[in-house]
Order: sequence, then C-alpha cells, then structure tokens
Amino acid sequence: MLEPPFSRPFSSRFLCLFGFGFFGSRSAGGRRRTVAMELSLLAQLHERLQGLVLTTSDHTSVVSINLFVTLLCGCIIIGHLLEENRWMNESITALVIGVFTGFFILLVTKGKSSHIFIFSEDLFFIYLLPPIIFNAGFQVKKKQFFHNFMTIILFGAVGTLISFFIISIGAIASFRKMEIISLEIRDFLAIAAIFSATDSVCTLQVLNQDETPLLYSLVFGEGVVNDATSVVLFNAIQNFDYAHIDANIILKLLANFGHLFFSSTLLGAFSGLLSAYIIKKLYIGRHSTDREVALMILMAYLSYMLAELLSLSGILTVFFCGIVMSHYTWHNVTESSRVTTKHVFATLSFISETFLFLYVGMDAMDIEKWKFVSDSPGKSIAISSILLGLVLVGRAAFIFPLSFLSNLTKKSPDERIQFKQQITIWWAGLMRGAVSIALAYNQFARSGHTQLRGNAFMITSTITVVLFSTVVFGLMTKPLVRFLLPHNAKPTMSISSEPSTPSSLHAPLLYNLQGTDTEAEAEFVHRGPGLRMLLSKPSHTVHHYWRKFDNAFMRPVFGGRGFVPFFPASPPDEGLQGLP
Repeated sequence: MLEPPFSRPFSSRFLCLFGFGFFGSRSAGGRRRTVAMELSLLAQLHERLQGLVLTTSDHTSVVSINLFVTLLCGCIIIGHLLEENRWMNESITALVIGVFTGFFILLVTKGKSSHIFIFSEDLFFIYLLPPIIFNAGFQVKKKQFFHNFMTIILFGAVGTLISFFIISIGAIASFRKMEIISLEIRDFLAIAAIFSATDSVCTLQVLNQDETPLLYSLVFGEGVVNDATSVVLFNAIQNFDYAHIDANIILKLLANFGHLFFSSTLLGAFSGLLSAYIIKKLYIGRHSTDREVALMILMAYLSYMLAELLSLSGILTVFFCGIVMSHYTWHNVTESSRVTTKHVFATLSFISETFLFLYVGMDAMDIEKWKFVSDSPGKSIAISSILLGLVLVGRAAFIFPLSFLSNLTKKSPDERIQFKQQITIWWAGLMRGAVSIALAYNQFARSGHTQLRGNAFMITSTITVVLFSTVVFGLMTKPLVRFLLPHNAKPTMSISSEPSTPSSLHAPLLYNLQGTDTEAEAEFVHRGPGLRMLLSKPSHTVHHYWRKFDNAFMRPVFGGRGFVPFFPASPPDEGLQGLP
C-alpha cells in the first residue's frame, strides 16, 4: 500500500507534481497521466530502496561495534586472569584473540572476510595513538627521562638513521635478486623507514617502570623519538627527488628533522603551559571539576592535532605536552580532578592499546592480502625472514656502539649501561607494531586494498614480522629481564590507588645512589655549582639550575606543587602524593 503524498520527502512529491504538471500541460490524454504516475512510483521505489540500503548498512555497523566491544571486554577479563603469568601480557593476549577471531570470521563468511573493520592509518594516527603517547608522557618519571635524555636522543634519532641505512641497503641487495619487479627505489627506502619504527606501545606492556626504571626510561624514550624519526623519514621519502641525490639533500633531511624535533617539543610544552596558566588563573575547579577535566583532555588532544596541522610530529608534541601537564597543570586542579584525570588518561590509553592489538590481529587474517602470495609461500617466508634479520642486525648495529659512546661520558660505574642491560635494550626494541603496519598500508595499499603482487608481498611480510616479533620477542622479554637483571625485577608492593614516585626510584638515575635531593643540594652548597661541578656531574648541575629557574620564574606564573593559592574547592597538596 502506497503512502499518502505528503508523507513522503519533498523531493519525491516535487518529482510527482512536476511529472503531472509537465505531461498534463502538453496533453490531457490518459497516456500522459499514466507516464507521470509511473515516474512518481519510480521515485517512491528509489527512496524505499535507498532507505533499505542505509538500514542494512546501519545494522551491519551496529553488529560490528557490538562484536568488537564484546571482544574488548573479553581481552580485559582474560588479561586480568593472566596478570601473574610470567610470559603473557595484555598486548599479546589481545593480538592472539584478534587472530583467532579473524580466523573464526573467515570460516563463518566462507573465506570472504576476516575482519569487522578495515585497517585505517587515519584511525590509528588520529584516534588510537594520541591517548597512548600522552598518558606515557603524563605518567613518566621525569627525572629518569631527562637524566637519560642525551642517550635517548642518541638511540632514538642517530640509531634510527643507522638502522634505516642498514635495512635499506640490505633490502635493495636482497629483494632485487628475488625479482620483485614492482618495487622501486622509493619503495625500498619506505621499507627501511617502516621497519626502523619500534613498537613503543608494546614496550609499555612488557617493561615495568617501577621494576626496571633505567630500561623503561631508555627503551620507551627511544621508542617515542624513534617513531617520530621514522615518520619523518617516511614522509621525506615521499617527496624525495631521486634524480638528484647529493649531500645537500641529506643535509636538508637532517635539518628538517632537527626543525621538526625542536618545533614539536616547543609546541607540546607551550600547550601544556597554556593549560596550566588558564586553569591557575581562572580557578575553574571552584565551580566545576568536570570543566577542569574536560579542558585538560581537550587541550592535550588539541596539541596533537595542531602539530599534525602544522606538519610537525604529533607524537613528540603530545608526549611533551603530557610531561608539562603533569608538572604544572595537574597540581593546579582540585584534588578530585587529580584523581579523575589520572584514571581517565590511564583508562583511555589502556582501551586504545587493547583496541589496537585486537585490530591488528584481526586484520592479519584478511584473505585478500594473502591470496596474492598463496602460490609462492617460499618467497613470502624468505622475504619475512630477510626483513626480520635486517631488523635484528640494524638494531644491534647502533645499540652496542652507541652504548659504548654513551658510557664514555659517564664517570660513575652506576651511570653506565652494562652489557646485560644493552642486551635487554636491544631485545626489548625488536618488536614491531601498528606504526609499521600503518606506514606499510600507506605505502603499499589504497583504502586497505592492494592489487599489485609486489605490494601484497610487502604488506603480508610486514604483518608476519609484526606478529612474530610481538608474540615471540614479547613473550621472552619478561623472562630475559628476570634472567639477566634479577636484582631489578622486584615487584612493587604498593596498594595505593595513586601513583607513587619515591626517591629510591629516582636515585639510581639522577643521583647515582649517592643520596637524595637534600644531600645533592648540600654538595652544591659545599662545592659550589661552578664549571668544575658541571664537568664532573653535569646532570646534577643542570638539575640544580633548573630547580632554581623553575621555582623563581615558572611555578609562580604557571603553578605547580606548592605554588597554587589555596581555595576551598582544592584541598592541600599533601592529600595526594602523585605525579612529581
């Protein structure tokens, strides 16, 4: 039964009236009216079919979201049950569940599809990565991170460039002999950038900041700088003039990286300071703690998107924004807002990490990618093995030499990176993750699909290396840390819901186990922070001057612990012993 004319959309009614008017104006015959009615019926049929398609699409989306949320809940529950397992962690659990889910969907759809959503690098870089990196900066032990800052830059920037050149040379020499004809020099350099990117997300799951503070600081700090460097290299490759390669182009590339690093860092610091100043001056918490929390979340995300808008590194920007916010902004909000923001940031990061690994595991079973290489399994295994070998060699080529150079600048044996620690750092950074997959899709696929045989080989090999490195290297990292560094693998017994930063955790990195802040300051008073002290203990000297500058100029303007005026809605700082 047809609907009354005025129950349909205006466009359909207009088409119907237009048909009647047009044909009726030319003739009053029945044939003209019949044609006009047929046009009206066709318009109604088109609308109904269009609505049916939209309804079916909406229903499919709802089913997909329900299934994915159910899987997320399952990952959380299973991860909790495996909490004490010495081998498994939540990232590997989510990855394995994703693989099995993809295989199950593949069976149900009879080989047509294996995933709920198509992998999108935009989804990864815009929505999933920012909360993970921000929370890492927000929760990081700042004294440990900045004490090892030069070593982190050495590993993350110089080391990535060394790994990039080794992987690119090895890929060109190996793959050209295998006759992967569709790959050009641009593709080989992109492969090097893709596999130079470590998985800092998985590092968060495998290493513990309290159990192994030095390793966590070095590996994760290197991972953040490494990801930014890899993305810069990858983007530079896309605009590279391969007809005129000379020393000037290399210098321009290095200058571009330096500009990106410092500009991104300054933008992140500026965003954090701006949020601290606004919250301190307006006393937003007097009226609404919700506004405080919302402002912190939105300004953190704004810093990332602003960096992307300005073609900077959003990873570095949001990381340093998190560090500055934890130092100033977090102490300017009310006590309830401190508890809320700490848990909100950690929860968003946790959900994003779980979603990410589940997403990657499910997409790894996509049959469309594997059908191109199914007739050459030997070649596919060979390509994956070569890439994995190049990753191993490329990382070893900079970890051990650069650790040696870093140790030359350290006079105290407690500050030097021991050989067992170097092995652990080398091993923990071998994992490749979603950054590699996102860059591989960007280079070798369009909208998640590829029709070229060589590109399909690269995508499937990237997935293979990511799965193998995450599962195998990830499973063995915890036992390796316990075996090589048994004295560092002491679990924390704290049951407080608030983050704790006791001085014992800072001492091994900032004060070399020679005393606390008070003892260090007393040494400065006794000897004087002159040039001699700067040369003998540079980290102590820099920290001394930073503390003086921070207390004299920064905290009175931007707030922080001990510099926020008391008002009734904000209890004293002693109620929370959270972020430093």
